[in-house]
Amino acid sequence: MSPLEIFAVIVSVIGVVLTIRRNIWCWGVNLIAYILYGYLFFEYKLYGETILQIVFVFLGVYGFYNWSRTKKEDHVIKIEPISKQKIVFHVFITVIGGFIFGLSLHYFTDAALPLLDSQLAAFSLLGTYWTSRKHIATWVLWVFVDIVYTGMFIYKDLYLTATLYASFVGLAAWGWHQWTQVKNKQDQLVTN
Repeated sequence: MSPLEIFAVIVSVIGVVLTIRRNIWCWGVNLIAYILYGYLFFEYKLYGETILQIVFVFLGVYGFYNWSRTKKEDHVIKIEPISKQKIVFHVFITVIGGFIFGLSLHYFTDAALPLLDSQLAAFSLLGTYWTSRKHIATWVLWVFVDIVYTGMFIYKDLYLTATLYASFVGLAAWGWHQWTQVKNKQDQLVTN
């Protein structure tokens, strides 16, 4: 457990809590977490996660832009629906992309867990994209992804990060509950 890992965990928890609260500054706090974890994952040869953190920086800029320009209700970000067809299509593309990325890591790097690392990275990208689009489905996805991440980080002896991701499971469930309540309130305001 390094000081870098400890600091990255603290910043990450703050970022997720701000996301759950639909606070636009979650994107800035998460940017710091992405940079910290990008370096940490590179040190542990989790190259899929390292690349993911770099991509997260760009998605974070997109998320901040998207949240800042879209309709707000009660001074908070309005939650948007996503169709089941889009969910299925996005998941299909994510699995294929993750598999191709995993093969690349397997054959061209000394990555520790190339196929698992790449699938988790791909689904994390999808989760972050859904978050930037304000879809409740993001929280359901994060529950499952964070469970698998917890196991991977235990395997790699990143115990504090594994604890963080185990807590992310609970935070994602809380986010799902909170966003569902807000969405129901927003829907009631529209129908009245």
